[in-house]
Amino acid sequence: MVQAETTSTPSIELVEEATQALLDRAAEIETSEATYFEKSQQLAQYLGAHYREDGLTEIGFWAPELTAQVMRQKEIYLEVLTPIESIDFRQRQQISRFYRTRLNLVQQGEFFWGVISGMKAGTRDNAGSFYWLRYVDQQGILRTIRDVVPYSLPYGIFAPAEVYDIESLQKKRADLDYFAHTSASQLPEFFTNTDRHVDLTAIPRVPAPNNILQIHIGTATKEGTLEKLTQLYRRISDKLAHDEPLTPSEENFVSYDAVQLLPTEPTIEFRTDYSPESEFFIFISEAEDELTVELNKPNTQDWGYDVPLLGSSTTNPALLGSLRPDEVVDFIATLHNFSTGPIQVIYDLVYGHADNQSELLVNREYLKGPNMYGQDLNHQLPTVRAIFLEMQRRKLNTGCDGIRIDGGQDFRFFNPLSGVVEQDDAYLLAMSNVVQEIGDYKRLMFTIFEDGRPWPQDGWEEISTYRDLIDKMPESYQWGPLIFAHNTPTLKGFWERKWRRILEVMHIGSNWITGCANHDTVRRGNQVDLNQPIDWNLGDTLSDVLRNGYDNPATTLWVYGFSPGLPMDFINALAHAPWMFFRNTDERYGVKVVSEEFGFLDWQITPEIYDRVELFTRLKALGFTELEELQAFGRALQETMAEMEYDLVHVAEACQECLGEDTTACRVDRLKLLNHPEMVHFLKTLDVAQLKTFALSFMEDCFEACKVSYYEDRIDPIQTRFNRKLREFRHTRPWLGQNLIGTDRFDKCSEGDRTIFYGVRSNPNDGSQGIAMAAHMGGEPMKVRLGEWLGINLNQWEVAVASPGLDRDGNLDDLNSFELKDSEGLLLCFAPKRKR
Repeated sequence: MVQAETTSTPSIELVEEATQALLDRAAEIETSEATYFEKSQQLAQYLGAHYREDGLTEIGFWAPELTAQVMRQKEIYLEVLTPIESIDFRQRQQISRFYRTRLNLVQQGEFFWGVISGMKAGTRDNAGSFYWLRYVDQQGILRTIRDVVPYSLPYGIFAPAEVYDIESLQKKRADLDYFAHTSASQLPEFFTNTDRHVDLTAIPRVPAPNNILQIHIGTATKEGTLEKLTQLYRRISDKLAHDEPLTPSEENFVSYDAVQLLPTEPTIEFRTDYSPESEFFIFISEAEDELTVELNKPNTQDWGYDVPLLGSSTTNPALLGSLRPDEVVDFIATLHNFSTGPIQVIYDLVYGHADNQSELLVNREYLKGPNMYGQDLNHQLPTVRAIFLEMQRRKLNTGCDGIRIDGGQDFRFFNPLSGVVEQDDAYLLAMSNVVQEIGDYKRLMFTIFEDGRPWPQDGWEEISTYRDLIDKMPESYQWGPLIFAHNTPTLKGFWERKWRRILEVMHIGSNWITGCANHDTVRRGNQVDLNQPIDWNLGDTLSDVLRNGYDNPATTLWVYGFSPGLPMDFINALAHAPWMFFRNTDERYGVKVVSEEFGFLDWQITPEIYDRVELFTRLKALGFTELEELQAFGRALQETMAEMEYDLVHVAEACQECLGEDTTACRVDRLKLLNHPEMVHFLKTLDVAQLKTFALSFMEDCFEACKVSYYEDRIDPIQTRFNRKLREFRHTRPWLGQNLIGTDRFDKCSEGDRTIFYGVRSNPNDGSQGIAMAAHMGGEPMKVRLGEWLGINLNQWEVAVASPGLDRDGNLDDLNSFELKDSEGLLLCFAPKRKR
């Protein structure tokens, strides 16, 4: 339980002398010779709540909507809510009392500043004071301005932020020795990325890892928290330190240099009336300045990319079992101190768009206008640009090692000088050059850009070079052409059709993220039309095809054992656990989103999974006791939604028209197929509210079904050992990440529907460590004559890694001629002393 130390009425006051010093500091910045943007960057570092060693708290808000011309000072106040009694942040629901203090900050232009005494700072064991800026507008309506760059949001984006003692947290972290060996410390105490007196080349950049494991925190463990993921890694670390065997499930987490977390920023929250009121921090009553508040532990479920912008400096509380920022640092320190060597942590940053909920949370200066995701962000306004970079800086200061920048192609603006829409590459590069500060240690982040420009232009998949940012920043990486969402290895001939891109990977792909499975590709696999030519060599059922397509021995062998670039795997694919786009935050568009995700049931959910007692409990309670019933309704709902142009009233009416004895008025024939008693009972009473209940139940059930822990018993230990062996093979040969050189060879053999990749390469640094490879990427079995194809004497080579089952019935006794079936492959190493 986290304790609140307040036992009497807190004395919270503005400290005039300290406040004046803060005002003087801000004024000095404003009147300096720095550029407008540089001034904004320096001011942004003072925004939010900063708890000082002397016990005072510096407060800063940027509120351009509150100008002196339209507001009176007494109508604008800082509201501080200090817990009166202990708060148990682990409780799902509790009633707590807070003491409310209101005081005026000092306005200086568009900013409000103050230094406050008496505010409590949160720690691992103590709850801090909560705060926000409030005012009464000219219509007499109470409005709220929230801290955009908070350190702690335990009760979500619509609740007040918490003051937190970040400096003490940093001083106590368990991985300070790690930073001492990977950072620079001889730099000015206060500087910004644009400080003309600081040479950023003097700051070390975190080196690229050899491979990456992508993880969604919410589904990686049963509890879905960083706390439990930390415990998992600690258990694995201890086992490895004591040479204890790992379970197949645990084996999927090891032999990675880095972990990339899907976005951990706060996501949007469920809204029923699109109001700015919190569902996790609910005011019940007040008696003078004592407030009673219902606290509900955040339970938002989201794949991570639906961000409201506000609070991106901190962590989504739904991912924190303790709701404390310490949980993030504990996780990072555990990976940095891993027994077999440090594991890097990479954050996935979403700054190219914001959900429409952002309109309820931030002022209009942050937003340019609507787009397909919600809102475009106003990166071109200097203050906004500076605050975004400061938001990112605070996030990085939790201790990560790298960043993936989502949707680089979305950072665009109209340039009035050129008269065209241009890419804001300057901002993307600035994101890469944000300096991390952990105590006295400073580093630049390893950087991955996801950038598919000229997306969304027609044909972008074939037009994009996937190199625009690499050309500008050669030490950076980009997602390569084979890891974007439009790739579908479950279809016949996929690798044959991608041959042009495959050759690019081999010859210019050293700075591309490679692989096959990630959060985007696996989700796109659910959307493959069942009328397309499916590669049934991968399995007897759709779910088998998808699982074996995204965790494929031949693909993994080629990627890890031969291909340039930086391989990335996805834990759900390795565990053969389902995955989809999910969010339980959508009252407005929930039914539409669900109607577009029903392919998940065809491709990833089997009757055996659906019938598990602990899964799909909400949908079963609605009457969908069998998977076939749910699939049938899903297909009907898809068609009806499209036919009714997503009008929920008309969709509900259509369902009622098509059931029962008289279906003459039915407008969607597929609905007639649901005309059996159990479905009639559900659909005849269907209305808009019930449609929304169904959509929410579907999303929450599917989220639960995607948890890796449910599928540990079906993980193939032979497959996990094979995958791990390939990861270790690459670790001992880091030169594999480099592009092919003139003496290397890579080609394919295509006969009928069969595609075999094969090649030979060696260490480009000294010509040593020769490797030969053959991988069957699709089609019927084929006899491989690798020595003949490559023109090498295989009597001097030996098998290093072979896919499971390949050495059947003496198949590999003669390496000059052996059979490969679909998804099989092998790696050979040059061994000149070998006698045959």
